[in-house]
Amino acid sequence: MKDLQVTPKEVKERLDRGEKLLLVDVREPHEHALCRIEGALLIPMGTIPAHLQKLDVDEDVICFCHHGIRSLTGAAILEQAGHSAVYSLAGGIDRWSVEIDPNISRY
Repeated sequence: MKDLQVTPKEVKERLDRGEKLLLVDVREPHEHALCRIEGALLIPMGTIPAHLQKLDVDEDVICFCHHGIRSLTGAAILEQAGHSAVYSLAGGIDRWSVEIDPNISRY
């Protein structure tokens, strides 16, 4: 099985190169209200199976949550559903706010 994790730095470099990535926030709506990564699609973890068709895209899918645990599960679910280019943001939005965008609130 491939390593599903990708670092915030890797994702930022890919975005800076203009690569099309679908960022999927698997946190709950109340967490999303606290802070978010601009342009990410909110699909709470428990609703991923119901949204598989929405995630049937050509670009790579990067799932993220608060610290990277739920998103790893979400990425595994998508991979099992047949998505080959799916990853989990290591450390979640918390690590992203530390390493990439300090304007994102930490909680």
